[in-house]
Amino acid sequence: MTKPRYLTKSRFKLGMECPTKLCYTGNPLYPDKSIDDPFLMALADGGYQVGELAKQYIAGGQEITSTIHADAERETAALLQQENVIIYEAAIRFESLFIRIDILKKEGNRLELIEVKSKSFDSDEENLPFLTVKGALSSSWKPYLYDIAFQAHVLKRAMPDCELHSSLMLADKAAKCPTDGLNQKFRIRKDQSNRKMVKVDTALSAEDLSVPLLAVLPVDEYVGMIWNGSGTDDFIERGFEGTIAWLAEAYEKDEKIAPTPGGKCRDCSFTCKDDELQKGLKSGFRECWSETFDWTDRDFNEENVLALWDFRKKDEAIEAGKRKLADISEDDLGLKEDEKPGLSRSQRQLLQIKKSRSGNNEPYFDRANVAAEMSQWTYPLHFIDFETTINPIPFTKGVAPYEMIAFQYSHHLVERDGTLRHAGEYLCAEPGVFPNFSFVRALKKELEGDKGTIFRYSNHENTVLLAIYRQLAAAENPPNDRDELQRFIVSITNAKGNKDLFWNSPRNMVDLWYLVKRFYYDPYTKGSNSIKWVLPAVLNSSTFLKKKYSKPIYGAVSGIPSLNLTDWQWIQFDEKGIVKDPYTLLPKLFADIDEKNQALLLSSDEDNVIKHGGAAMTAFARLQFEEMGEYEREEIKAGLKKYCELDTMAMVMIYEAWIEWL
Repeated sequence: MTKPRYLTKSRFKLGMECPTKLCYTGNPLYPDKSIDDPFLMALADGGYQVGELAKQYIAGGQEITSTIHADAERETAALLQQENVIIYEAAIRFESLFIRIDILKKEGNRLELIEVKSKSFDSDEENLPFLTVKGALSSSWKPYLYDIAFQAHVLKRAMPDCELHSSLMLADKAAKCPTDGLNQKFRIRKDQSNRKMVKVDTALSAEDLSVPLLAVLPVDEYVGMIWNGSGTDDFIERGFEGTIAWLAEAYEKDEKIAPTPGGKCRDCSFTCKDDELQKGLKSGFRECWSETFDWTDRDFNEENVLALWDFRKKDEAIEAGKRKLADISEDDLGLKEDEKPGLSRSQRQLLQIKKSRSGNNEPYFDRANVAAEMSQWTYPLHFIDFETTINPIPFTKGVAPYEMIAFQYSHHLVERDGTLRHAGEYLCAEPGVFPNFSFVRALKKELEGDKGTIFRYSNHENTVLLAIYRQLAAAENPPNDRDELQRFIVSITNAKGNKDLFWNSPRNMVDLWYLVKRFYYDPYTKGSNSIKWVLPAVLNSSTFLKKKYSKPIYGAVSGIPSLNLTDWQWIQFDEKGIVKDPYTLLPKLFADIDEKNQALLLSSDEDNVIKHGGAAMTAFARLQFEEMGEYEREEIKAGLKKYCELDTMAMVMIYEAWIEWL
């Protein structure tokens, strides 16, 4: 018997992103590079805990646990025979449309569909965030509103005589947690079938729930706008109901909807490497572009316009027939200089295009401006990197959902004579402990002993420290050294124009990412400025680094001191003589996760952020919420330390290469 092909809410969402993907999804011939482990997705963004917390606020419901569609439908239908009932994970089907509703409340003829999301809003703000100032649906909220509009459509068609209302249940950033340790009362464990689930602590009290951290927001108005086609241009051609029918029919019949390539293809997950293609697998991306533009293998061997860094006119260029990097002109870029040293945005784009056209793979290095920057640095040099997370359910009383949690840092130090050591680190992995104040206290101790220049990569570290500054100011029971910690934060950060904070310290951290963006470009990076791309590029182009780090001197007795690695060799070569990415040489953080999801969790790019969190965030979440043995806990902690250490060592190696080139 053929398994029914239902258009679910996840497939509807996929179809709204790109209708052609419905033909690829679930087909083993088309590898999907997106994270497909729902546990990792939910764990990274707190979805598991939020879902269970929602059931505590809307209590007394009965849960549909069956994963078999037909059984779940029958269980739901039986419960809906009651006059009043609350159902968790209600299963509703209409023809080839199938949904699971987070919370469904029935009171007589009145139905309320409640979709629980770990996304947040601020109830202190005057207006809800769903509309723009012009009255259109906000682009950042469209996926959530389309999701609930789809569910409401299916429920209304399945139960046409009901009075239907729809709501989103969201984390409220204006709410303050009423108790300590609330998030630790929602732990992850495995059931008898080895499935992950949330176990709610029996000690959860009325006081814990006395201040709702989640708020129910009626969205009938916005669902109506979507159904009627107002406030959005996405349903002009077929209307909302017609779009659903179109997607459902194509998916049910397994028919491919003709592709319409554009800028969205940059993030296509249905891609293949050459070795995968040789094994008979298929690339959805290549098929779409081949069918639409008659591209051959030769065309795919040339860089396309999607690779151009920070190019915001991809759709216009593709529509105009400029689909390869070499096709883009200065006029397309709107080439202009700015008053800052180094490459402007458009100048950097033009540099990338010229190198692609000429086949010149030599790195660009602005010696004069790098030398001018270095002349202002004070030794010893400090390289720091933070690992952080945000949780919808706070650790501590008085803290709001999604406040910054800084749980780890690494610190490398370089003396004027080039002497290098891994000077310090911090990791707080104890479940339920709010680490921020001890985090900044430890960082202060490491950095306050001299006036040396401090380096970060991108603006994250500055943002984190400003968040902790505000947390110190707002703390109900502040630490005794609050003033000292705040003065330290002020001394190394820049708060100019940051809402209510205004300062720019003389010792403000130097952003190495900014220097890369302005003064350095290597075609190997494919336009990315992420340290995960820049480091391998630098290693492959620096003879000095290859010679130094191809020996196991890192963590050696008479070599470079390390807190986590012993006799480590950073430089290894593949069969083509290319330096292997050092991040791939470290032991994996997740031995129990398949290789594909590991690779996605361990990648990072400021231009293409993994939406479900990186490896460190997920590892920290597991340490907080998962029931595990001490051995596994220690292994994850050790892995976290090594990854964070490499982040700061990567900065050091970029610095060392630049010094040698000068």
